[in-house]
Amino acid sequence: MALPGSRGAPRTRAPRDLRLDVLRGLCLVTIFINHVPGNDFEAFTTRNFGFSDAAEAFVMISGIAAGLAYSADFRAPMKLWQGLTRIWKRCWTLYLVQMLVTVAALAAAALAVRATGDMRILFENQMGWLWHHPLETLIALPLLLHQFDYLNILPLYILLLLASPLALIGAWRAPWLTFGLSVAIWAGFGIAMIAPQLWPMSGNWFFNPFSWQVIFVTGLLIGVASKDGRRFVPVRLSLQILAGGYLLFALVTCLWLDFSRGVGSTLWFLKDKVGVPWLFTDFDKSFLTAPRLLHILALTYLLSSLAVVRRICASRLLHPLAVLGRHALPVFAFGSIMAIGLQGLRHSTERDILLDGLLIGSGLALQFAFAFAREHWPKPAR
Repeated sequence: MALPGSRGAPRTRAPRDLRLDVLRGLCLVTIFINHVPGNDFEAFTTRNFGFSDAAEAFVMISGIAAGLAYSADFRAPMKLWQGLTRIWKRCWTLYLVQMLVTVAALAAAALAVRATGDMRILFENQMGWLWHHPLETLIALPLLLHQFDYLNILPLYILLLLASPLALIGAWRAPWLTFGLSVAIWAGFGIAMIAPQLWPMSGNWFFNPFSWQVIFVTGLLIGVASKDGRRFVPVRLSLQILAGGYLLFALVTCLWLDFSRGVGSTLWFLKDKVGVPWLFTDFDKSFLTAPRLLHILALTYLLSSLAVVRRICASRLLHPLAVLGRHALPVFAFGSIMAIGLQGLRHSTERDILLDGLLIGSGLALQFAFAFAREHWPKPAR
């Protein structure tokens, strides 16, 4: 028998940290509910209790997961090519999923039309461009120059992951410089309102990658530090109080109308009378303005620094959410397709909480069933 600490001693794996899985699963539930707009359960999702929503949380978690998964390949130069090929392979998978979801969403919309006779869903979510400008739209869709609404977060993730090697190299060598450069890009492009353009329709990408990269890069830095056995930002009571105070401020702003009006008036004064750039005073999602960015940063810090969160996420009660989060990509794709179909079905129904419960509940049940099926999916032989 090998002595403790000897070369031959068996290594015990540390228990899996379920926080990422559970929180990602919660994001998937929230995103699905919000992607069927007008239902009665939207009022209980996170976007009604703070400045950011599940999209910001999903991108942050994706950044952390990418930092954990790919960072080791960028620590030493000899593994650089291996790291690049792994990331390129993942990006190709994401691209194929985006194409599949785009086509399947059109099929779901068509199925809803056949079931209800109501054709409105075919002309919503930027799908109408396919019928009015078919050649241009068919060219633009695979180039990611045209994106259907509610199906536009994967193109963002593809671009961010393609650019992630630079951030991963920087995360090992100069993490705070990397973070500073990321913030500078966010501020510069945001103030100037520069974003990738869409075609054939006019306008910008809904999720501007120059803005949203700051969340993803922050997640990468957190993931790389965690891979190295440390924290990117240490746990300090003063920072916890500061983060908690901002989250409380956002909660009160969202729930108390008079207070919200006062906040809005103050921000208007700072922008129009004092000259503070709009990026720091507005609540725009596409350019990820400062109130939204600060909210997701504060939420991430508080959730990651409180030991009770780890214990709660490890409970058996939240195991279904952990399974959902472990299979985020296929579940997200499946849920996005169903959400488009449910949007079409709801056009022919009256607003009713029981019907909403049936539709949303059935959709979520199918996603959980899919995730548990994936959990026990036969693995291909090597």
